[in-house]
Amino acid sequence: MKALYDVPAPAKLNLFLHITGRREDGYHLLQSVFMLIDWCDTLHVELRPDGIISREDLTAALPADDLVVRAARALQAAAATPLGAHIGVAKQIPAQAGMGGGSSDAASCLLALNRLWQLHLPLEKLARIGLQLGADVPFFLYGRHAWVEGIGEKITPLDLPPARFLVVKPGSGLETQTIFTDPELKRDSKTATIQGFAANAESDKFSFGRNDLQPVAQRLCPEVTQALKWLGSQGLQGRMTGSGSAVFAQMLRDVDLDDAQGLRPQAWQVRSCNNLDVHPLLGWAPSDNSSVGGF
Repeated sequence: MKALYDVPAPAKLNLFLHITGRREDGYHLLQSVFMLIDWCDTLHVELRPDGIISREDLTAALPADDLVVRAARALQAAAATPLGAHIGVAKQIPAQAGMGGGSSDAASCLLALNRLWQLHLPLEKLARIGLQLGADVPFFLYGRHAWVEGIGEKITPLDLPPARFLVVKPGSGLETQTIFTDPELKRDSKTATIQGFAANAESDKFSFGRNDLQPVAQRLCPEVTQALKWLGSQGLQGRMTGSGSAVFAQMLRDVDLDDAQGLRPQAWQVRSCNNLDVHPLLGWAPSDNSSVGGF
């Protein structure tokens, strides 16, 4: 058994995000396509035999009780294992961007510890643990582009054509709860269908629908509007991902990222990304319907 793993945790983009209603408990009902991209954090996960969960910040400060630590402790409790782990996180995915960085870190942590501790828990069990941590965590665990519905728990794998995207994260961030509790948020979008999405020509898949959170985000965070205008100045049609503040656009041609005219604030993070075929850790946990492979 290996005593440590270095594992990636890729970000996601929401190709669209519709809010179709709200449950009595306050959770919003959504429809979206989540797409994995090659903007990744890296987790260094090392075995500790003493049962302690410790964490090291390899690049930037993380909250004292971040999702990675919560994921490790939740798995440890669910499996009743006496083993522990030391986890280092090298953050690259920006926070408060709508790119799922924290959820992806938690998912990669669950997958790595399931293997490191030799628990052999099936993917479905890990997904149930992950859902308690955050609605996006099961998506990253299943490891495929997906049509996502409900509160994020209904996940249908999708195939998407290879494509390249320009992703812009303004200096300002947005709190997810602030967006979803805003009284002006549109919560009555007409229900779309996966068949309707799939019927679009391949070149149009990345422009399907809209992001219902974007108007609220633009009002609360003017930099979202500025970033969208900057994408427009590059000849690109942008939209916001998730609850923001990152925006993105498909790149059908090369774009000059040097910004020689100084139109882009220095605090912005701008990156050209490719979508992934699948999550790099796909297959690290067995399905209920498959045998456990050798780790």
